[in-house]
Amino acid sequence: MTDLPASVRIREVGPRDGFQNEPEVIPTDEKLRLIGMLARSGLRRLEVTSFVRADVIPQLADAEEVLSRVERVDGVAYSVLIPNERGLERALDHRERFDEVNLFLSASETHNRRNVNRSIDESLAGLERVIERAGAEELRREGVISTSFGCPYEGEVPVERVLEIADRLATAGCEEVAFGDTTGMANPRQVGEFFDAARERLVGVELTAHFHNTRGQGLANVLAAMEAGVESFEAAFGELGGCPVPPGSTGNISTEDLVSMLEEMGVATGVELPRLIEASRAAQELLGRPLGAHVLRAGPVDWTGTA
Repeated sequence: MTDLPASVRIREVGPRDGFQNEPEVIPTDEKLRLIGMLARSGLRRLEVTSFVRADVIPQLADAEEVLSRVERVDGVAYSVLIPNERGLERALDHRERFDEVNLFLSASETHNRRNVNRSIDESLAGLERVIERAGAEELRREGVISTSFGCPYEGEVPVERVLEIADRLATAGCEEVAFGDTTGMANPRQVGEFFDAARERLVGVELTAHFHNTRGQGLANVLAAMEAGVESFEAAFGELGGCPVPPGSTGNISTEDLVSMLEEMGVATGVELPRLIEASRAAQELLGRPLGAHVLRAGPVDWTGTA
């Protein structure tokens, strides 16, 4: 096995990616309670909401209230997902409440049009303006490329196309680019080869992997990415989330499973697994259904936080 990193960085995306895919609207007070629990678990990066249109994603209609009321914890970077210039303007009304912006588009034309009703070129042109303005506000900028490992409509997505988009985002000013396996189509060999190419192309850019578990290969893909030099990952507590386009895609890899695997392998995450599980159990009680994390389903965990 290739040498693994001594530690990795994890961005928790459940409060945005997870909550927006729930069929019911979660009360704002409950969102804030869960975000607070996550922030106190040792996670150092939290994506808390998105400034999208309320009529499109009503589950996030309270973005302003969440951001204005979230109890900030020292040492935690708070991020918001920004769809366009209007979304950034709304977020900037609460500039002191967040540290990073995540800006997204798809690597396939069909998925991008179905998701945001724009071509890839149109999305890039708009995002470049947002990236410039966010930089002027001294916000850290992450470009997120969905369907990086395959599209449910178009099938294989050429690696060169994905890297061209990533290169353009980095040139515009993104310090970080995340590659999303949006519907869980990736396999470990593909992931390793992809990130070998990405590291060669995107020198000086933080590369982040975002995997879904539709075909049960999420954690195997994490290992393949680490072996290719990736040290930054996104996950959702309780395996919440998914992709609304198309229906049927399962959630993100669960943060609990990710932390459990990494810590047992000697890769530090800085996360206290019992506290993270406590947050997931609270979400499970709130939603009234079992969540997908294997660690959570296994019951009480005797875990000391050492490998």
